Amino acid sequence: MTVSIYNTMTRSKEAFKSLEPGKVNMYVCGPTVYDYIHIGNARPAIFFDVVRRYLEFTGYDVNYVVNFTDVDDKLIRKAEQLGETVPEVAERFIAAFREDIAGLGIRPATLNPRVTEQIPEIIAFIKGLVDTDYAYASDGDVYFRTSKFEEYGKLSHQNLEELQFGIRIEVGERKENPADFVLWKGAKPGEINWESPWGPGRPGWHIECSAMARKFLGDTLDIHGGGHDLQFPHHECEVAQSEALTGKPLANYWMHNGYIHINNEKMSKSLGNGITVHELLKRIKPQAIRYFMLSAHYRSPINFSDDTIAQAEKSVERIANSASNLKHRLAALGEQPAAAAEAGTILPSGEAELDAKLAAILEQFQAKMDDDFNTPDAITALFDLVAEANQYMNRSEASAAGLKSLLHLLETLDRVLGLLPGSADDELLDGEIEQLIVERTEARASRNWSRADEIRDLLTAKGIVLEDTPQGIRWRRK
Repeated sequence: MTVSIYNTMTRSKEAFKSLEPGKVNMYVCGPTVYDYIHIGNARPAIFFDVVRRYLEFTGYDVNYVVNFTDVDDKLIRKAEQLGETVPEVAERFIAAFREDIAGLGIRPATLNPRVTEQIPEIIAFIKGLVDTDYAYASDGDVYFRTSKFEEYGKLSHQNLEELQFGIRIEVGERKENPADFVLWKGAKPGEINWESPWGPGRPGWHIECSAMARKFLGDTLDIHGGGHDLQFPHHECEVAQSEALTGKPLANYWMHNGYIHINNEKMSKSLGNGITVHELLKRIKPQAIRYFMLSAHYRSPINFSDDTIAQAEKSVERIANSASNLKHRLAALGEQPAAAAEAGTILPSGEAELDAKLAAILEQFQAKMDDDFNTPDAITALFDLVAEANQYMNRSEASAAGLKSLLHLLETLDRVLGLLPGSADDELLDGEIEQLIVERTEARASRNWSRADEIRDLLTAKGIVLEDTPQGIRWRRK
């Protein structure tokens, strides 16, 4: 099957075809680094991480670019509040962003370009628009002339008259048209600035992404993604200025994820109900956060609450337990898990019925992910595999080949979803836990009850639960 993507531009699902066979150029709008990212920022970060993983799973080489906006009104205000420079604030929160996404199991982007490192390219981009009369200078600022770009509004499906309605020109602005947007902001006294043909200043928000996407991925992207809130004005303005300059489509596929609500209310500054990922990771396992984000279709709104997170925690625990139990049964047979094989393949068990079930589960998983990255139904396929694995392990006789096949497929599907805990997620590694269990067994055999209790208490404190089974002591993480 071919991957199909719901394209915001056309409001329809389209078969995905990259410009260059086997390669995907993908740009996702990144954070403005003036504070810790909140849970709303985490949704596109996690979802587009899965999009990238799945495209790689199907054989594409993905060039994945996520920018940092490291100069902006918010950064300037934050720097003033903290008594620091804008670059110092940016560095602090870029480091925090990297820490948070690593905590969420998100793979680093191929590249994270910064606005402040692309100023010459941004100025050249704006100059090109001025030279072709798509932009005009006005008292140190430069604005894009929206009336000249006849297709302005085609991404958000609004016409220029609708977009102008209710827009007021603020005091000090000298626009020709209320809908015109700024490309270059003249510097106020004491603000960070760069020299330009229009005087000292800094880039407007929208031009930054257009210039960086073009520099690192070319005139036309395969996929441009971001949150629904970026559709207008940010992405609409990107389309206008990029296509005015190049005469080519900015992106062939536009993807936007839905909003997050907090306890059935829209997350907003006015309500003060934002939750930072930095704080969330202190009390919730990252796999549960990923599961929560992927449990609804990416284009649908999703509600964050104690109940939905508790359900997510139980779900990822069930997946982790299944993987742990498979490893335990293999260890009891003196076997090691199979090495990773090519994506999209089944490791044969030699049992025809089991192999057929595994092939059907893999086919179901891929069919759902091919259908506009339908992660909720892909997770259903994963749970079908968990149920099959648990049923297989209930047999008195389970073959090493069968156990390896089940574990291999579980880990293969998880390469896309990222719901299993990695060794970095816990202070104790699997091998260390096994060694402590052996030591505890020996302590009990020698009637060293204090040492046995000490080891059990240590394991309990680390979230390790011990269970007696016919194959010996089994452990799992809470």
